[in-house]
Amino acid sequence: MNFLVEIIKAIILGIVQGITEWLPISSTGHMLLVDEFLVLDASPQFKEMFFVVIQLASVLAVILLYFQKLNPFTQPTTKERKEVFSIWAKVLVGVIPAGVVGVLFEDIIQERFFNWQTVAIALIVYGVLFILIEYRNKNKKQNALNWHDVSYPRAFMIGLFQVLALIPGTSRSGSTIIGAISIGTARPLAAEFSFFMSIPVMLGASLLKLIGFGLAFTTSELIILLVGCVVSFLVSIWAIKFLMHYIKQNDFSAFGWYRIVVGLLVILYFGFIAA
Repeated sequence: MNFLVEIIKAIILGIVQGITEWLPISSTGHMLLVDEFLVLDASPQFKEMFFVVIQLASVLAVILLYFQKLNPFTQPTTKERKEVFSIWAKVLVGVIPAGVVGVLFEDIIQERFFNWQTVAIALIVYGVLFILIEYRNKNKKQNALNWHDVSYPRAFMIGLFQVLALIPGTSRSGSTIIGAISIGTARPLAAEFSFFMSIPVMLGASLLKLIGFGLAFTTSELIILLVGCVVSFLVSIWAIKFLMHYIKQNDFSAFGWYRIVVGLLVILYFGFIAA
């Protein structure tokens, strides 16, 4: 193993993860392409764990940026503490659909859908949907502008859209945000809901992967993992701030076109060049 080369790979993978986890462009699709050219010189078990744990680092960026809003114990009044607990309750309701489906059908999804064909189709199909939904909603009135407007049935409905993200290439943030917008949720609120739902999902997934790996790292593996996590964390901070600023002035159509291009690149590479 050329240790310096592996460190550079971890940095690049951390950058890709930090950007694509939050922008609605599918981290799976991009990692699929990047992994073709930047294959970590490590065991399959370590690689699988690496890709999940650097997602956890991305989630830590959400916790840092929204710590005040998500921490009920720093709120000055009882009313504000109750409001934070209400946000968490709605987030947990939203997590239920994907959690149940993921647990029941994880093996089937892994076996049948984790391939470049599915990723390419999902990238293109949801790219088209992004464009169509934004066009349809251009003059549609939003009826949920803040967390007070998010009822528990609405939270559950938004969670149903997150189930779509179990199919690789869909984008967890993309399916959740676009789904929330399609039922009248304001873009900033839809993005926050997506960010907050990632916290319990990725904390649980990362913990399971770390336990499964057994924490039996070599020194080199530990350094590579830490580098990937730090880079993913720092880039995620930028990506979240960028997205929240972007959606206040723009819709998601540009991301839709970008997804279509990436989907076509996946087909071109895996279907023709690498075949």
